[in-house]
Amino acid sequence: MSTRNTPDRPAFVRQQYAFAAHIRNPEKNPGPEGIEERRMKIYRELFYNNVEGFIANTYPVLRRILPDDRWHAMMRDYFAQHISHTPLFPEMPREFLKYLEHEREPQPDDPPFLLELAHYEWVELALSLLDEKIDATEIDAQGDLLDGIPVISPLAWALSYRFPVHKIGPDFQPSEAGGMQTHLIVYRDADFDVRFIEINPVTARLLQLFSGEDAVSGRAALQQVAAELNHPQPGIVIQGGMELLNDLRRRQVILGTYI
Repeated sequence: MSTRNTPDRPAFVRQQYAFAAHIRNPEKNPGPEGIEERRMKIYRELFYNNVEGFIANTYPVLRRILPDDRWHAMMRDYFAQHISHTPLFPEMPREFLKYLEHEREPQPDDPPFLLELAHYEWVELALSLLDEKIDATEIDAQGDLLDGIPVISPLAWALSYRFPVHKIGPDFQPSEAGGMQTHLIVYRDADFDVRFIEINPVTARLLQLFSGEDAVSGRAALQQVAAELNHPQPGIVIQGGMELLNDLRRRQVILGTYI
């Protein structure tokens, strides 16, 4: 018996816990006394269908590639086992991702990219809802991206995956990771549309050098990349890198330079 539903609780509280336990997992928890089965069936379907539908809308690709029986088995387990730590409905997809990452027992027939695909699909919702304040007084929007330190928008996330998650769908489901990582920038533009750019490892490295407390100028970052590549003509790297930085500024991935 759950410690929350002990005999010293008032009767109405015990009734509420019994109701909730039955809704979450009717196979293991009998319905509360005094409520007819017809009504309980309505409640069971209403609660489950609302949660399942919301998760399916947030993870549309994952939903499409999983057969109905496997999808609903996973959703039933989530519904029964996961203890949510937020009352906010928009946070439910994050709770589902936590369940996949830390609680769910992997199944033999799981696609190998399941966790990465789920994370990628969650990112789109997370960025669309992100309430991030940008202090424009600390940024020179027209600053020199070579001699200044570029400012990466907090609404632009650089992500790396073993699988090409942005290409996965019913007609493309890789059975194993390729030899190269997939690097993406997922960002929200001025119109609040979430977009993605596939980038190469060099661009991913540049963004890394512009982040954190040890961020460096555009020129220093490009020189470091040229050295890491052992490129015979660093000037070519700097010239190409400058075109890249300007393009990222046009896309609002880079907001300018620090003042």
